[in-house]
Order: sequence, then C-alpha cells, then structure tokens
Amino acid sequence: MHKWNEWNKWKAKAGVFLAVTFVTAGILGAAQPATGIPTEVIQLTQFGPALGVAAVALLWPSPVRALLAGAWPGGRAAGPSAWPAGRPTRRARRALPLLATALLITALSAGAYGLATGDAHATDPRSLDHPFALIVVAQLIGACGEEIGWRCFLQPLLRTRFGPLTVSTAIGAVWGVWHVQVFAQAPAYAAGFLLGTVAMSVVLGLGLERVRANRLLLAGGFHTLINLGMLLFMDEESGAVLPMALFGAACLVAAVPWVWRAPAARIPAMAHSAR
Repeated sequence: MHKWNEWNKWKAKAGVFLAVTFVTAGILGAAQPATGIPTEVIQLTQFGPALGVAAVALLWPSPVRALLAGAWPGGRAAGPSAWPAGRPTRRARRALPLLATALLITALSAGAYGLATGDAHATDPRSLDHPFALIVVAQLIGACGEEIGWRCFLQPLLRTRFGPLTVSTAIGAVWGVWHVQVFAQAPAYAAGFLLGTVAMSVVLGLGLERVRANRLLLAGGFHTLINLGMLLFMDEESGAVLPMALFGAACLVAAVPWVWRAPAARIPAMAHSAR
C-alpha cells in the first residue's frame, strides 16, 4: 500500500505540472500581443513550465524544494544527482561539453543549410529590430523559465522511477508537443522539430545526470545558445521544411556521442521528502 501511495504521489505531481504548464502557456501566448512585448525578444509562453513548478510547490512544498535543490549554485540535488561535487575543474569539464554541443548543433545546422542552398544564411545582430544585448538577456531569462520545469523539476522527478535515457526521451517528446504551434506547419516540419526536441532533451538529460548544482544555468545556457543560433543562422521561423529538417538531423547527430558514452545508470531511491 505504501508503494502504491508513493506511485500515486509521483503521478499527481507530474500531472499537475503538465496540466498547468500547457494551460498557462496557452494563456500567455494568447495574451502576448496585448502586452506589446515582441516575440523576437522573448515569448511569454516560456514561463508556462515555471508556473507549473509553482503550482506543484503550492501543493507539495518540501518535495519540490528537494527536487529543485540542484538547480541553484551551491545546491545539493537529491536522488540521481546526489553525486560528489568534485573540484571546480571537474565541474567545468561537465559544463563545457554541454554548452559546446549547443554550438555544434548550430554549426551543423547552418553548415548543412548553406551547402544545400548554396547560400549561407546569417543575420547581422545589428540589423535586428531590438538591441542584441537585450535579446540575449531576455532569451536566457525565458530559457530558464522553461528549463526550471523540464530539466530541473520533471527530469529529477521522473528519474526516481526510470533510467536517464528513457526519462530524457519522454521529456523531449512532451517538450516538443508543448510547442503546439509547430503542428500548424507541414508534417515534415513538425517531425523535424520533434526530432530536435527529443535529441536535445537526451543531450541535456545525460549531460546533467551527475551535475548536482547550477543545473538551471547550464540548461538555460544551452537552450539560449540554441535559440540565438537559430535566430542568427537559420530561417526555420518562415515555416520552410528544409531548415527545420536539417536542425532536427543536427540535433540527432550531436546526441549520438552522449548516448554512446553514457554510463549505465541505476534508478536511485530518492529521499522520501522528494516523492
């Protein structure tokens, strides 16, 4: 009976998070035009996951604090992330490959797009409608608004029950579906986008597997680099299939080394307070 109750608690937390994340993102997206905030700078829908975490925290404050412990500097992540902190050089060795993978995805996408079209697509940051420094800061804030939910809350929650690759793949699929606007495009466009979100989620999930602090900044930094790369070097926002298909393929290629090198990971028993 105790195990059954714990299983129901896990499902309840995930269910509340996802319900609030989807609903509030839709509301924020519909309200954005009235605010006058340009989507090039930040999309309000990105704060849906943060509101989802807030809703779960109102119902289960102690477990959420335990799950989010690894998100902050100096934190101590519960469960699968409760590994020795290591020296700063060791932490850097974990952070740099993750951020470098985001740059690799952009380079592969833009390079393949340039070869396929014969024209390297690049936007001068000075030609944007808003100061690039403002866009960078706003993109990081928005990315953290998403990642506090996907990688800092839902990832460690599901890791109490399933392995890292299974969890990362599942979150990537949900993350992709959450971007409901892509399904208004051609099926091949949506498929490329979903491939990208699943592959990036695998990179993030495996890359953060043994990181016990600063997970939010790392995940948000990766997400920001991807968004800025797409803004400056791709034109997938036009709805064209080719750039999105190439982006998805680039994400898949970049994820292969992470899966190849991922150690076998057990499903750890998380502290009772985090369940």
